[in-house]
Amino acid sequence: MYQALDFEAPILELEGKIEELRHISGGSNVNIADEVDKLQNKVSKLLKQIYGKLTPYQKIQVARHPQRPRLKDFIQGFVQDFVPLAGDRLFAEDQAIIGGIGRIKGYAAVIIGHERGSDTESRLRHNFGMARPEGYRKAQRLMDLADRLKLPVICLVDTAGAYPGLDAETRGQAEAIARSIEKCLTIKTPLISIITGEGGSGGAIALAVADQIFMFEHAVYSVISAEGCASILWRSADYKVTAAEALKLTAQDLLKLKVIDGIIPEPLGGAHRVPQEAIHKLSDTLERALKELIGVDGSVLREKRRAKFIEMGRVGIVG
Repeated sequence: MYQALDFEAPILELEGKIEELRHISGGSNVNIADEVDKLQNKVSKLLKQIYGKLTPYQKIQVARHPQRPRLKDFIQGFVQDFVPLAGDRLFAEDQAIIGGIGRIKGYAAVIIGHERGSDTESRLRHNFGMARPEGYRKAQRLMDLADRLKLPVICLVDTAGAYPGLDAETRGQAEAIARSIEKCLTIKTPLISIITGEGGSGGAIALAVADQIFMFEHAVYSVISAEGCASILWRSADYKVTAAEALKLTAQDLLKLKVIDGIIPEPLGGAHRVPQEAIHKLSDTLERALKELIGVDGSVLREKRRAKFIEMGRVGIVG
């Protein structure tokens, strides 16, 4: 069953009428095709109107939609011969970050990403995509493996942030994230990152220091959540809409600021409405990026990657 967002109420009402008409005509000879077509056209127009002018906070709602495609959907959709690789070889296996080796459009690659889960059981198992230190250390291990095998690294980012629990902090959460960022800047193999939903704080940055960074059209990427920002600056989450606007967290804002390199269009109404179409568009983007980066000398890739992020810091993205 589709879970509608609050601003989708007019669309849901029309779709309800369509279902009602189809149900009524199910046991009769009445032809309701013309009426259904009219209503469907109205739905399409409404989707274009609403999704064509989403506010930053509405984009956050879309990015967090529980029916958006998750990491496992992308792996099943376009990764062939995927072999998962578990554990950080130091402490434990963290299921918030999944990694392994597979083929994308014929290219062998190491795939790493956040898995949020799709139902209550899987969300708890994957800790809602919020990784502990062992998750980021696993990512580092897999990047080292990719570097040794000269395989490109594909990172799919979708997390509210790194897990903030006492156990994670005790085991060195900040150090693990910093080392992951360092690893991204060290390896001499192509590194591509895509923000597929929510890119939150250092938990996202740890897998997003890449040669090319893309975002889905309605994804968000920020140093802090809108709610967290509002709570700190205004002492109330009621200012989350204002915070979302100030944070410049949309794909469109970040492309202008040159924090990302491209935007992947989503199906009309968001990736959660037509997941397979979104998965297909993501795989096409990866194919183009891989063709561009594979074959470039590793030392050149690394130096360009470092220069890219040094330039971001030099210019300053707040001005």
